[in-house]
Amino acid sequence: MARRVISSGKDVQETDQSGGRRSGRSISSEHAEGRSIEGYADRSKAEGFVDARRLQSEDLVSKTLQETTGTIGIMTRPKVVDFGERLKERRQAGARAIVLRVLIGLVVAVVLGAVVWLFLFSSVFRLEPGNISVVGANEWVSESQVLDIARQQSGKSLFLVSDGAVEKQIKAIPGVTSAKSKKQLPNSLEVTIKAQKPAAMLKTSEDHMTAVDSKGRVLNSVSGVSVEGIPVIEVQNVDASLSRRPIKEALKILSSLPESMRNSITKVTAATQDSITTELNGGDRVIVWGDSSDLKLKKAVVDKIVNDPSVIGDKHNVDVSAPLRPIIK
Repeated sequence: MARRVISSGKDVQETDQSGGRRSGRSISSEHAEGRSIEGYADRSKAEGFVDARRLQSEDLVSKTLQETTGTIGIMTRPKVVDFGERLKERRQAGARAIVLRVLIGLVVAVVLGAVVWLFLFSSVFRLEPGNISVVGANEWVSESQVLDIARQQSGKSLFLVSDGAVEKQIKAIPGVTSAKSKKQLPNSLEVTIKAQKPAAMLKTSEDHMTAVDSKGRVLNSVSGVSVEGIPVIEVQNVDASLSRRPIKEALKILSSLPESMRNSITKVTAATQDSITTELNGGDRVIVWGDSSDLKLKKAVVDKIVNDPSVIGDKHNVDVSAPLRPIIK
């Protein structure tokens, strides 16, 4: 009896030597032994079932380890994961990161230290006494007085020099009305001052006069200096006079007068604090100021009277001790 054999989706019939049909079982089974899982999958689709006993067992791990060819055709060695080695690598990477951070920190510290040393302690920016200059000094406020104060900052870095401290001390010098210090890189300092003329000269004898400012402070004593245009007050004793109220009031008035009037003053008397008097042009005009109160108003009244011939007429004496009721005689 002939058998029908299904092989790869086709019917196969064979006839033996005796002339009868032979089953295709032996041929099909011989080929089936070497087939892969895909062959069984194809047959399972044809027959509708797969005999699990006929499936070949396959060790996928061994197969992976035995692979020697990479995805792009290059001979490679199979990757074997060693968790001990991986842990060691991570520890080494962490140690390298720590060392790198420490090195970066040391480099930054060294750079900052070098910058601090350069700007604050090196000789590049060190202020030397010879690099300090003064602008604006006169015969009454000497350059040496200002330099003595400014040179207290020498030896320091220019960045550590206190402009405020320098200016405050220089302003305390008698006769200095303003002071400004300016740093000039890399190691110079320029001090600019505004020095006033004396408010008056205190005369104790023919050969001895002392210059004082508006606050009653004695200015620099110099010889051979012209006192033209500086009012002169005759006193018995300089120190005693400067402590008295009349001299203080007289200095306030004299220092506030315009330069044109100051140049015309030939004599100042200060018998009492409310009887300050100035003589102009040898007595051509005599101004009685009283004290230093309402000084701005008093100066305006004097200017109006003295410079208006219709008001002053042939009079010589102007009393503005009470500025709202001036007396002309």
